[in-house]
Formats: sequence, C-alpha cells, structure tokens
Amino acid sequence: MMRGSTTIFTVQDVAASLAYYRDCVGFDVAFEYGTPTSYVGLCSGEVSLHLIAAAQAPRPPGHGAVSVYVDDVDALHADLVKRGAKILNAPRNQDYGLRDFGIADIDGNMIFFGIELGKS
Repeated sequence: MMRGSTTIFTVQDVAASLAYYRDCVGFDVAFEYGTPTSYVGLCSGEVSLHLIAAAQAPRPPGHGAVSVYVDDVDALHADLVKRGAKILNAPRNQDYGLRDFGIADIDGNMIFFGIELGKS
C-alpha cells in the first residue's frame, strides 16, 4: 500500500534554492543535511519538497515538476506574486477540470498549483 510521497528537485545551489522556497514560495525548512548543506527538506501543510545539490544527484538541475492541490488557487497566486516567486502564468480554468497556475524555481523546476473546478 502506498502512503505518501516526497518530490525531490535537483538544484545547482542548495542555499539559494532554500532561500527561494522559504522566502518566495512560503515553505518551512524541516531539515538541512551535510556540511556544506547538500540536501534540504521543506514543507508546507501536507506537502513535502526536498532539494538535492546537483553534485550529489544522478540528474541535472531544473528538470523536475510537481502538481500541488490547494484550497484557494487565486489567493495563493496573489501571495506568491507579492513574495516575488517566478510566476509562469496566471490562474485559469483548464479543460482538464482544474483552475491552476505554475511557478518555476531558480533552476527551472516547476510547481503547478491547482484546485478542481467548482471547488473554489
């Protein structure tokens, strides 16, 4: 039985990426590992996101993506705009039944935030 998952993004600069996710996206830092730090755990609500330094990963930075369901996509979008997140697009209703928008981190990894249409 599957019980949960954590997305792991490869990043070039762990410290800079940690600051971006903390300050611009609103994640809390759950843990930091290594000297210098090469692996970080972040969380927001029930969402976990880990960052690994490119030097420690089998894949290049900037090729990750994840979709996150949220309670209020428009309010989150407004908050992330104020925080300075790199917004890819404004929230819009999609044919696939979600209202969503996307952001990118400093390496190009993407997070799409959405809510099922009719739930907002």
